[in-house]
Amino acid sequence: MSVYVGIDVHRRRSQVAVINQVGGVLANRNVPNGAEPVLSVIGGLPAGTPAAFEAAFGWGWLLELLEDYGFAPHLVHPLQCKAIASARLKNDTVDAAIMAQLLRADLLPEAWIAPPQVRQLRALLRHRIQLVRLRALLRNRIHAVLAGHGQDRPGGCGSGPGRQWLAALVLPAAHGEVIEDDLALIDALPQLIGRLDGEIRQRARSGPRVKALTQLPGAGPFTALVLRAEIGDISRFASARTLAAWAGLTPTVRGSDRTVRHGHISKQGPVWARWVLCEAAQTAKRHPDFAASYQAIAKRRGKKIATTAIARKLLTRAYHLLTGAPITTPPAATTPAPASARRQAKAEVASPGRARITA
Repeated sequence: MSVYVGIDVHRRRSQVAVINQVGGVLANRNVPNGAEPVLSVIGGLPAGTPAAFEAAFGWGWLLELLEDYGFAPHLVHPLQCKAIASARLKNDTVDAAIMAQLLRADLLPEAWIAPPQVRQLRALLRHRIQLVRLRALLRNRIHAVLAGHGQDRPGGCGSGPGRQWLAALVLPAAHGEVIEDDLALIDALPQLIGRLDGEIRQRARSGPRVKALTQLPGAGPFTALVLRAEIGDISRFASARTLAAWAGLTPTVRGSDRTVRHGHISKQGPVWARWVLCEAAQTAKRHPDFAASYQAIAKRRGKKIATTAIARKLLTRAYHLLTGAPITTPPAATTPAPASARRQAKAEVASPGRARITA
């Protein structure tokens, strides 16, 4: 008899439900997170038993556990699992059982499970991003302390002259200690970031699709590698529009009867993909292929929306690069001719024999 497993994952404990092929509940227990407690409920099930769990905080350990013990893991898309979200009675016991029931009925909205090497690459890239953000945070803290004492240096405080200027300031002991500690942490970060940059460059050279993505305006090896890691298997997207919707770069649509309203972008999906595309768009918006579109959209909707639009255009081009499809380059912007010149051109087309001859 076939069995199905539904697991509602939380930070410290998880609810594990097991049902049979007719929907009968065989077990539904709340256990601490860990291999032994979870296996105490499902350890005796046959290999290949399907197990569903939601893409919640800290689900990686459960995926590795299920794969190691021969289960067939199914990652549930949390925003598309309407049966759980709209249930009148909602608790961990019900959620785990409903996931198992949806899995049994083949109605489970699944999310893509990245291979282990892709998950490792994502972790490496996100670690590098967080270290750079930490450095910016520490610099901002120093400027905040200086602002509290009416001090500032337009040239910054990170260079040699800036450090000398900081050392000459007379500040209260506590605030001076804050600045010294922040500077010590800032000085320790370049070595860590440099080591990660070396690994990233090595990985970028070994991937032909990463090299293809570096053709994008504003995209270097790091941007290309982040996109490659976040997108994963490009064949799971049927079109560039599907990829843009997955990245949260398509507008929300609210329609009823004949009324349709388009809102801002959905911002659903991987935040890191949207972030790196918007960073690349800051440079790509000045590229000849996108400058005209950016200026036109910025004039109508503002610079922020125009930058987001360029980010989507970059993602569309990335889809064509990864799939090998041809890329259509937008036509270059032309300055409209004066009205008199347009009337003359129409007259020449209508009567070519009577065209005006100029010296």
